[in-house]
Amino acid sequence: MTVGDVATNVRAAMDAAEGLLRGGFAPYLPHLDHFWHLVHPHDYETWLALDFAWLAACDVLVRLPGDSPGADREVAEAEHLGILVVQLEQGRSAAAQVREALR
Repeated sequence: MTVGDVATNVRAAMDAAEGLLRGGFAPYLPHLDHFWHLVHPHDYETWLALDFAWLAACDVLVRLPGDSPGADREVAEAEHLGILVVQLEQGRSAAAQVREALR
């Protein structure tokens, strides 16, 4: 469940993903499910299950700053799966932070 303005949160996630893409990464952006949900709504747990399915294929989970119970659950799942979690710091390049964490 998102805390705060959904559009603002989706924009922040898109900005981080764009930085990762430009930095040579191949980001998966679950925030885009927001637009899918507008046309074909599903319950919250369905969307989270989809996120978890994609998460299992990821090398790194990038956690954006801010309150988000759903993101907290994604972090717990990533840790359970042994996937690196990078807690982004505002004002720093997402790609640079991920590169540092992968060293």
